[in-house]
Amino acid sequence: MTKTTTELKPLIVVEDDPGLQSQLKWSFDGYEVHVAGDRNTAINLLRKTNAPVITLDLGLPPDPTNASEGFTALQEILNLQPQTKVIVVTGNDDRTNALKAIEMGAYDFYQKPIDPDVLKIIIERAFHLHTLEEENLTLNASQDNSPLNGVIANSPEMLEVCRVIEKISPTDITALLLGESGTGKEVLARAIHGLSDRRDDRFVAINCASIPENLLESELYGYEKGAFTGASKRTIGKIETANGGTLFLDEIGDMPMGLQAKLLRFLQERVIERIGGRDEIPVDVRVICATNQDLEEKIKLGEFREDLFYRISEITVDIPPLRERVGDTVLLAWSFLKKYDDLGSSRLTGFTNEALRSIEEYNWPGNVRELENRIKRAVIMADGQVVTLDALQLNSESTNTMPLNLREVREKAEASAVLRAMNYVGGNVSRAAELLGVSRPTLYDLVNKYGLK
Repeated sequence: MTKTTTELKPLIVVEDDPGLQSQLKWSFDGYEVHVAGDRNTAINLLRKTNAPVITLDLGLPPDPTNASEGFTALQEILNLQPQTKVIVVTGNDDRTNALKAIEMGAYDFYQKPIDPDVLKIIIERAFHLHTLEEENLTLNASQDNSPLNGVIANSPEMLEVCRVIEKISPTDITALLLGESGTGKEVLARAIHGLSDRRDDRFVAINCASIPENLLESELYGYEKGAFTGASKRTIGKIETANGGTLFLDEIGDMPMGLQAKLLRFLQERVIERIGGRDEIPVDVRVICATNQDLEEKIKLGEFREDLFYRISEITVDIPPLRERVGDTVLLAWSFLKKYDDLGSSRLTGFTNEALRSIEEYNWPGNVRELENRIKRAVIMADGQVVTLDALQLNSESTNTMPLNLREVREKAEASAVLRAMNYVGGNVSRAAELLGVSRPTLYDLVNKYGLK
């Protein structure tokens, strides 16, 4: 069934050669093609059609031998509709102007003589990318109404974490957030506070690793005047300051053993004594702890109290690293681009294909914090209107290449499942086949197929 004109995607072809106009119009019969012979006509067509993709010949009248009119048209197109994918068409020996157009924000370039079949492939990719970007922007906008303030995620792993956070937030249960550095533990702690009945009171955070041991106790509990040299007045500690609200103890795994015992007493009795004081002060506070360390291993080494561990981990929330959050890297990158766009000298419209692919494949050892810093730096350093791979400065050796072909993805997952099952049962083929829900011959075929002997 042939699509009607209204169902076709609008494509603008900016070309002053009548012969090429006719050739391109009939070559792209799968689109609603609009032809413009000059800059003004192209801009008027864009206002009417909002075309996602434009092919632009840089050699436009009144001076077709010079690219200045084409550059002006490109700038006006991107100013009017920044998400438009502009494919610049140049002369066979005009690579310099083509690269300059890319720096200005063009999506891609194609050099004459024109092969309609090749150009059509580039156009199809441009439409596909435009659709993906629109979906990302929609997802970004939907996060503004997220019940978890500050959390941007669309991966199943993080959505499950969000569901746990939503369930525990209305309670006063003591939560332990576990995750690598930069995964957003404090963001989630603030989300718990924001969804609790304590949201109108203070959220007080303290990093147990950043304060020297001899000062950490006074920071937590406060002190009376004259308690030690320099204590010229009574000072309220973080725990007392958080009364009625939420106390967030970040990097709890670095708390000294001596203070661990005192913290355990507070969690059990809900009273504190300021340093140099004798009065017991009751404190009503919700406690959330976080660490990137293996506390159970620290218990074995005698570096963390087992009784304190069980007291702070009434419920444990494991936060996955960014490399395990499928799809979240690109979503977060768009969000940070929007957040920091005003820091740059020019308004950025998006990322190049290479930049998006690199963002998706990079391992992100520093997690969300590293991604945010990379985007922030790229925005500041960007010369054109899109973030390029060079601006991100990602080390290609740290990438985690994931095949985009569906068959490859399926095979990779299948091989991983077989390997896990075989490891789980110690290589027993019958038991592994039962776990996987397949017959023994099928499992043998899979083992041979993926070379897992």
